[in-house]
Amino acid sequence: MRLGIISALAEEQNGLIEAMESQHKVTHGMREYTEGKLWHIDAVCVLSRIGKVAAAMTASILVEKFGVTHIVFTGVAGSGDLGVRVGDVVIADSLVQHDMDASPLFPRFEIPLTGLSRIASDRDLTRQLAAAAKEFLENESGNPQTHRGLIASGDQFINKRAQLSALKDALPELLAVEMEGAAVAQVCFELGIPFGVIRTISDNANEDAAIDFMHFVQTVASRYAYGILKSFCQNR
Repeated sequence: MRLGIISALAEEQNGLIEAMESQHKVTHGMREYTEGKLWHIDAVCVLSRIGKVAAAMTASILVEKFGVTHIVFTGVAGSGDLGVRVGDVVIADSLVQHDMDASPLFPRFEIPLTGLSRIASDRDLTRQLAAAAKEFLENESGNPQTHRGLIASGDQFINKRAQLSALKDALPELLAVEMEGAAVAQVCFELGIPFGVIRTISDNANEDAAIDFMHFVQTVASRYAYGILKSFCQNR
């Protein structure tokens, strides 16, 4: 395995690069890629920046230039379901681009010329990530839970109850909303690369989301990403 680890923001990946052994940094396409060993796993860490295009470009470069065989995206997301609380972790079983709408040429959410609206994450990788998240959260206060299910991505920061309600009506199984995962999913699907998406819930995707988001990213997100990926790598 050569594992590509993507996050949108530096705060979501703090500690991971410091934990890498035999580091080598490469700058390409306005991004810094750090290669090395992460708990004995050959890995490449990179920040994609925010949004679907940025994430898709980063995933493509990881595969084509750095030769990764698996990709994990880790970061934060807004809750898409009343049963998913701030501090919980959602592992994607599948992802959808909630702002993809080429109707009437294609059904809403369907990626044109693929016949797909949802892209499934790799089953084995997802199972391992879910187990790692559960193991890590057992030691956290507040009884945070691990969920598996549908994550929706779009080039919008969802911060209005009406926005979320409309998405939930269209996608009843929705557990979380974010801005990158489904783009990574499409790249990995088209290139035949196993992938997984880990999202720690930072906010409730409502009018308080921006305040909650920044506080959570700065105080909790990196610790969760570090702990879950450490458990994942050590148990492989």
